[in-house]
Amino acid sequence: MKEKQMTAASPAGAPSTGFNHWNSIDWSVVLKHVHRLQVRIAKAVEQKRWHKVVALSHLLTHSYYGKIWAVRRVVSNRGKNTAGVDGVIWKTPKQKMNAVKALRQRGYRPQPLRRVYIPKSNGKQRPLGIPTMKDRAMQALYALALTPIAERLADRNSFGFRERRGVADAIEQCFICLARKTSAHWVLEADIKACFDRIDHDWMVRHIPMDRRILSAWLKSGYIEEQAFRRTEEGTPQGGIISPVLANMVLDGLEAAVHAAVPKTGTHVHVIRYADDFIVTGAGPEILTGRVKPAVEAFLACWGLELSQEKTHLRSIHDGFDCHVISKVIFSDIDRHVDRLLRNWMRRRHRGKTITWCRNKYMKRWGMRWQFTIESRLRTGVIKIARLFHAADLPIIRHIKINGEAHPYDPIYATCFEQRRSRQRQRRTMDQRVLLTTALERI
Repeated sequence: MKEKQMTAASPAGAPSTGFNHWNSIDWSVVLKHVHRLQVRIAKAVEQKRWHKVVALSHLLTHSYYGKIWAVRRVVSNRGKNTAGVDGVIWKTPKQKMNAVKALRQRGYRPQPLRRVYIPKSNGKQRPLGIPTMKDRAMQALYALALTPIAERLADRNSFGFRERRGVADAIEQCFICLARKTSAHWVLEADIKACFDRIDHDWMVRHIPMDRRILSAWLKSGYIEEQAFRRTEEGTPQGGIISPVLANMVLDGLEAAVHAAVPKTGTHVHVIRYADDFIVTGAGPEILTGRVKPAVEAFLACWGLELSQEKTHLRSIHDGFDCHVISKVIFSDIDRHVDRLLRNWMRRRHRGKTITWCRNKYMKRWGMRWQFTIESRLRTGVIKIARLFHAADLPIIRHIKINGEAHPYDPIYATCFEQRRSRQRQRRTMDQRVLLTTALERI
């Protein structure tokens, strides 16, 4: 009876004893306990019970299951073989279990980041700060508690670096806001100047709902570049696991600030944000330059940020702003190009024949158009006819945008997310079938 009590999980979700070996961990059990605490945190935020939010966050960041899940995230992502300044990588099961035991808050001090640069599309270089494995695991641990808070407080139309959201949702929201004849015809394309590098540290420490000592230590940890230590007085480093969550929490509220600055009707103002890039639609240039842009600049100034004048533009949707996805046009261009290649091939193969003769030999009329067709006689004597597949015949299935209020820590939306996953699986299956039949279609 005593042994049974020792191995049972506590009501709060943290076990009294742990797993003996990394390979013996039941990840479904770990995820169940972690997610249960995350749901409770999100519910407490919804009820504005901030003392309970603090208590539950402390419970999750000190739980054994939370530490196991944090280490798992570090050793399973793309950077699992990239070391920090200490050169340490966790590869063996023993190293991973020891890492779980080493995740203690008391006396914790992060090490400096290892600075590396990656090329950008415009020829410049983007700086990345690579934390040590232990610091990454500690960030992943606190991100477990911070993400439910961020999701509950996030803007409706924020799509970057958020769970169960992506670029397709942002594109579909642009389509919804701009596709109708009565939609806005003007767009303010905005970009925040060096967003990750210039966020005010003091504001973050005062407003981000997590352990202030640990957050401040991360922000002030500095970095190593060319074997020299350099301080960080502002910004959150790109490359840290928790950095996208922090950046999103800084920018959440932008949508409300814009809507508060414009009339509620007739302006067609919509904010669509992906990480630090966003657009604002409007009925005319006056509303965007006279009210929206000053409201955005005032909002960003509170956190030590400003718009990039080089990358911020006011455009008409008729003069260069693309809604990005027009598949029917692209598919039709592909069909015209293939038809032109086939006609050139027929002329080369039958140089003495007219184009009408070539068309009658290789083309058959299907419905309202001519299509390249091949006839072949099988050994059984049956004549099989195959015609060229036209890309424009593919049905257009639009992506269904996620509900603006939905997040994975609200049980109300569990069915919606399951249906969304099911549709994605069906779409992948359909895409694979199309790839197998795009050369020549059946009769």
